[in-house]
Amino acid sequence: MNKFLVYVIALGAFLVGAAELVVSGVVSAIAGDLGVSLALAGQLVTAFSLSFAIGTPFLIALTSRWTRKKVLAGAIAVYIIGSLVAVASFNYETLIVSRIILGASAGVYTVVAISSAAKLVSPNRIGAAIGTIAFGFSAAMALGVPLGVAIADWWGWRAIFLVLGALSLVILFILLRLLPQIEGDAQASFRSQLTVLSNPAISSGLLISLMACVSNAVLLTYIAPFLTDILHMNNVALGGIMLMLGVFGALGSRIGGYGADKWGAGQMIVGSLVLTALALAFVPVFTMAPIVVLVLLALWMSSVFMTAPALNMYFIQQSPRSSNFVLSINLSIIHLGISLGAGAGGAAVNAIDTVLYHPWFASGAALLGLAAAALSLSLRRKRSSRPVAQ
Repeated sequence: MNKFLVYVIALGAFLVGAAELVVSGVVSAIAGDLGVSLALAGQLVTAFSLSFAIGTPFLIALTSRWTRKKVLAGAIAVYIIGSLVAVASFNYETLIVSRIILGASAGVYTVVAISSAAKLVSPNRIGAAIGTIAFGFSAAMALGVPLGVAIADWWGWRAIFLVLGALSLVILFILLRLLPQIEGDAQASFRSQLTVLSNPAISSGLLISLMACVSNAVLLTYIAPFLTDILHMNNVALGGIMLMLGVFGALGSRIGGYGADKWGAGQMIVGSLVLTALALAFVPVFTMAPIVVLVLLALWMSSVFMTAPALNMYFIQQSPRSSNFVLSINLSIIHLGISLGAGAGGAAVNAIDTVLYHPWFASGAALLGLAAAALSLSLRRKRSSRPVAQ
């Protein structure tokens, strides 16, 4: 039953992940329907991310003592409301409100989904459980956008949110009926919860997350122009390649979870970052051999999603009594890293007028993440080796 519930929670992760990503595939349709510019419609993605990043830590702190069942069900219920607001949005302002509701609820669901899955399984299966949740998010990248575009072509962009809301209602029903009562974090104020960041292993671990996301976003934000301008792929091939990368990302999340269980979270973090840095370092060298580049990009995408479950497991191990709060801070760091990486990628394009060298910039950021991992693991060993006061 617990394994089934982990898969149900992962399906919910797929739905909230799809809500974040799907707008990028239908942004032109939304702009035309609501009569706004493409640039303004693009801010719908920003509104979601800011709500996700800013709202999640505060909401997690406020609900820290609630049972995980209550928080998960509440987050899904609010997510359904946000989806219905999107369906009823006939002006830009209402749709922005919908994105804020969806972003906040998705952030809370994501954090509690990871920590709840970890508590539903035995200690030697925590990595696999977290990897299953990560698989839901990576599947949203692989399938969510193409399915959303197809639904929008058939019934209009509002139908996407109607489908997401309806499927979420099924998840809500199952969680209310079958999910056991899982205790929340230890009772503590928001200020006292912030003291967990004084743990050097956690603060340096957050730096790993930041640099890994900067690395990912530098290239991922500009992956379409890289494939079309540098590898000369057409639009048909572009869609197939993006689907392929999504599939490899989904496989990577499973490998990352199982690897963290077998070899340890720290070793998996280091291994995935090494693979990221090496794969990206060779991409610009082999641009005259597109097949080789595609293989390297597939390895890169797998390594990106290998890192996430291992990092989440690492944070849970470092602070089991405040795991939800630490995971919420990490999600904010992730969105900050994505923003910084996208900005750095844009600055590089403006400076050198090409995306050819973006893989090298991304590789450099991954190496900085690797240095942060070495620091964090060293600090963790020093902390664990301290004698306990009598």
